[in-house]
Amino acid sequence: HSAGKQQPTGNALADHSEIYAIRYATMTGRQPHQNYLTPDIHNEGTDLDYFVWLIRGKSGDILVDTGFNDVAAKERSRALTINPADALKQFGVAPDSIRDVVITHLHYDHAGNLDLFPNARFHIQDREMTFATGRCMCHGLLRHPFSVEDVTLMVRHVYSDRVVFHNGDAQIAPGVTLHHVGGHSDGLQVVRVETERGPVVLASDAAHYYGNMHRGNPFPILYNIGDTMQGWRTVERLAGHPDRVIPGHDPMVRELYPRVDSAADAVALHK
Repeated sequence: HSAGKQQPTGNALADHSEIYAIRYATMTGRQPHQNYLTPDIHNEGTDLDYFVWLIRGKSGDILVDTGFNDVAAKERSRALTINPADALKQFGVAPDSIRDVVITHLHYDHAGNLDLFPNARFHIQDREMTFATGRCMCHGLLRHPFSVEDVTLMVRHVYSDRVVFHNGDAQIAPGVTLHHVGGHSDGLQVVRVETERGPVVLASDAAHYYGNMHRGNPFPILYNIGDTMQGWRTVERLAGHPDRVIPGHDPMVRELYPRVDSAADAVALHK
């Protein structure tokens, strides 16, 4: 990865897209058992970073996930640095200019703020909506990562013709494809983006940390362990190289990739 700061260049791109990870919140003081299904007591806990991802291509901007707001931050004791919509403004992108939003899954930290992107349509897997509104939500442990307000608002967007459902793999823009992996949540999808350094996969919560995949040790919030582990193989195949897999919450991402020269806390993933 190149060193130094990168300036976002907007949509005037020839063949490849740019990708930016924008951090909007953190959680500190985590213990190993909170991050790994079978923790090693000799390892220290690792903080969580919370990101949304901006894909900038010749056909326009695509936002991947929408984060959470200050209400959710207080309810769940997370440190919200900035609302993701305001972080986009710092990056020079108006929330009402976003036409396409990918929701990797409907957990509270990936699908809040759905009212702040008034001109967007939301891309989601069939299985995720079924999961988040079906019988599994009768179990407190399974519904805990979801916010009923977020899920309800997504249902309202369905009724307003603002949701695009996908069943498995789909292309939503040139060089930008969605792929169902499940595991962490039944309808979890990852995003593959063609960039100048090759295909980059935004793994979202298919792997919270690099260590989840590298150690073969899942993050402990799970719907299906088998799907999670098979999902790692899918992600690795789609990326073609481990260096092109971007985990959903690892602070290491901000150390590995160059900081963007903007007010937003963002790094460039395509360099």
